[in-house]
Formats: sequence, structure tokens, C-alpha cells
Amino acid sequence: MKKLILLAGIGIGYVLGSKAGRERYEQIRAGASKVAESPTVQTAAAKATEQAAAAAEVAKEKVTEAASTVADKARREASIQPAP
Repeated sequence: MKKLILLAGIGIGYVLGSKAGRERYEQIRAGASKVAESPTVQTAAAKATEQAAAAAEVAKEKVTEAASTVADKARREASIQPAP
């Protein structure tokens, strides 16, 4: 992810600082669109989306389980404590 951000920053800096102007910008934009639309990139993006969804589901289950455990412990502690 950090590499992607770095490359995007370099690309933006190049385009903004380029003396070639609009023509070079259009070439870069067309190349980026071609890469983004390639089947390899689309497949990788779909796979990443699936993995993120699976990881989110696992995290949701773990948080739900932890919250339930904490709630049960709090109920037990509350029932043990004498009333003031």
C-alpha cells in the first residue's frame, strides 16, 4: 500500500512538474487507464475485495465474541457485588 501511494505521488509530481504539458499528461492518463482496465489488474482487485470482505467477517465474529465475553463477565461481577 505504501509503495502504491509513493508511486502515485511520484506520478502526480511528474505530471505537475512536467514541461511536456498536456500531451504528456494525456499519455500518462491513457496508460494508467489501460493498466487499470487490464484483466490482470481487475482480477487482482476482485481478489483483494474478496479477501477484505472475508477478513472483515472474521473481525466481526471476533469482536462479537469478545463483546459477549465482556458482557457476561460484567453481569457476573455485578451479581456478586453487594448493594451499597
